[in-house]
Amino acid sequence: MGIDLKAGGRRVGHKSSMKKVKTANPYNKLLIKLYKFLARRTESKFCATVLKRLHMSKTNRPPIGLHRLSRYMSQKDGKTAVIVGKVTDDVRMLECPKLSVCALAFTTGARKRIESSGGECITLDQLALRAPKGNGVVLLRGPKSREALSHFGHSTSVNNPHTHTAVKPYVRSKGRKFEKARGRRRSCGFKV
Repeated sequence: MGIDLKAGGRRVGHKSSMKKVKTANPYNKLLIKLYKFLARRTESKFCATVLKRLHMSKTNRPPIGLHRLSRYMSQKDGKTAVIVGKVTDDVRMLECPKLSVCALAFTTGARKRIESSGGECITLDQLALRAPKGNGVVLLRGPKSREALSHFGHSTSVNNPHTHTAVKPYVRSKGRKFEKARGRRRSCGFKV
């Protein structure tokens, strides 16, 4: 007796990415253990979100620059900025305001500038002691601006006229002979 396969096959790899710790970094493994415990015991949304972001891959944990960070924290005095990722320096910014920042990592330039302006750089385990439920913190993320994203189409159907609007093609050149056949004119299949 055979097994009944649905058209398109079975769903493979749809399980949660948080079931297994994929990082080899021992520091990150300990942080995952800590925030897993906090998320369970405190039932705080903040801890659950930090845990989810700790499980993310490096491309999904983009760095945030000092200038953007200071802009987000301009009206939030006395609060700690939390970034599950790296904080980088911005040489275009002349003066760094006093900031309290918690992140996975800091570049040397960013750490020096934050501390010289009277601010502080803390780690996520230090934050767990200070604010286990995430009180008085602002959870931030860096921009996801990779070059690869400009090539991704919208997750809509092929028949939608705007599926490939403003999507950069992987093409050698923009000329008469390049990517002008099927999919680019009505006479050859379809046009997007």
